[in-house]
Amino acid sequence: MVPASASQTAGPYWHLIDFPEWADTTRHFAGSLPAGERIVLTGTVTDGGGELVRDALVEIWHADPQGHYPIGAGDFQGYGRCATDKAGRFRFVTLKPGAVRGPGNTTQAPHVALAVFARGILYHLSTRLYFADEPLNDTDPVLSSIPAERRDTVLAKQTAASTWTLDLVLQGDNETVWMDV
Repeated sequence: MVPASASQTAGPYWHLIDFPEWADTTRHFAGSLPAGERIVLTGTVTDGGGELVRDALVEIWHADPQGHYPIGAGDFQGYGRCATDKAGRFRFVTLKPGAVRGPGNTTQAPHVALAVFARGILYHLSTRLYFADEPLNDTDPVLSSIPAERRDTVLAKQTAASTWTLDLVLQGDNETVWMDV
């Protein structure tokens, strides 16, 4: 068999584009942060066989605490990038997003968009992280489109004060719901 070339596989080349400081979306604010709750988002990435993925890259992007996406310099950026460590874990420091307007004048529950880049994946996988027990989850148009028995795969649980955890499963049993974005 001919080995795959760089144009045939997506990695793992994450060490070339990983900047550990990017895991903190609040890094641009030298003094006071914008109003909102500072949170930590954590989780692990596992493959279809249940093995930890130690060479994945997870990206996040989300609205600010008031539910607005950044439009210019000085705004909260809401973007971060983090490589998984030897235990397949990722960790972000950010501000909890607010509810955002959705299609047809609906309101979307606070959420974080996630992308996972990993070995064996030609294109990244996309999903959303929702916060468990958020009242707007019941009416969020995107979350409501996910079958009820699969919603737990995108609901982060609060595991400590201001810390939310969502484990990502690339395929197989308990696979995370991936979205075609």
